[in-house]
Amino acid sequence: MGSVTTSGATSAASHPTSAVGAVGGATSGASETFQRARRPEQKQRRREEILAAARELALLGGVRSVSLAGIAALAGIDKSALLRYFETREQIFLELTAREWAPWVQALHDGLGGFAHESADAMDLVADVVARSFGDRPLFCDLLAHTPLNLERNVSPEAVRGYKLISLGAVREAADVVHRTLPALTDQECLEFISVIASLAGNLWQIANPVPALAAMFAADPVLALACIDLVPRLRRAGEVLLAGFIPSRRTSTRGLLADGGGGGGACDGSGARGDRGDRAAGGDGLELVE
Repeated sequence: MGSVTTSGATSAASHPTSAVGAVGGATSGASETFQRARRPEQKQRRREEILAAARELALLGGVRSVSLAGIAALAGIDKSALLRYFETREQIFLELTAREWAPWVQALHDGLGGFAHESADAMDLVADVVARSFGDRPLFCDLLAHTPLNLERNVSPEAVRGYKLISLGAVREAADVVHRTLPALTDQECLEFISVIASLAGNLWQIANPVPALAAMFAADPVLALACIDLVPRLRRAGEVLLAGFIPSRRTSTRGLLADGGGGGGACDGSGARGDRGDRAAGGDGLELVE
C-alpha cells in the first residue's frame, strides 16, 4: 500500500485522453463483472481506474481541486473501497507524478539525442528543448509544485522513498542527456541545471495558469500585465542564463566556498530542517532541488 509503482503506466500517463476514455468504459464493465476486486488482475485494473479518474479530474480543474470523493465517483466505486488501494489522496497523485518522469526524460532523448554538440547553438537548443518538455506537460508541472508542499507530507515514508528513487533517477538520466550535448559542462553542472529548471517549471506553471477570475483581472488591467507570464519562454530564458553562467562562475563559486566554509541552506539534517552541507561543486548530488 505504501509503495509508488509505475507498472503498466507509461502509455496511460502519456495519453491521458485515450486512457481516461478507456477507463471510463472499463468502469461500468468492471461493476457488471465484479463488485469487489479479488484476483490480482482485478485489483490492478481497479488501481488503474482510480489513477485515470484522478488524472482526468486534475487535467480538468487542477490538482488542488480534486477530492477523494470526486475520484471515487468518477471511478465508479465507494470512497471506502478506494482507500483499500491508496492510503491517501496524496498517494494517488504521488504515483501519477512518478509516472510522468519517464515520458519527460524520453522527450529530452528525442529532442537532443542526435544533436551534434560542436554547434554554437547547443546551449540555446538545450534550453529550448528542456523548456518545451515541461510546457508540453501541464499536469506534470502542476504535480511538481504540489509534490514537496503536499503529496510527500501525507503518505508513508516508504511511498516517498519509492517516489524519490524514480524522480532522482530520471533527473540523473536527463542530466546525462544534457551532458552529452554540452560536454564542456561538468556532470554536476548538468544536474544542477535540470534540478533548477524542474523546480522552476512547477512554480512558474502555477503563475502562468491562474484561476479564470484572476486571469481575466490580469488581462484587463495594464498595471497587472507583469503578472501574466508565458511558461515556455520564461523557462527557456532562465535556462539560457543558467547554462551561460556555469563556466564563468566556476572560479567565483570556489572563492565563495572557501570564504564561507561551504555552509548555507543545504540538505535535510534528519530533523526536517535545512542544515549546512558541503559544497555542491565538490561532490553534492545536486538533486535536492527537485522534490
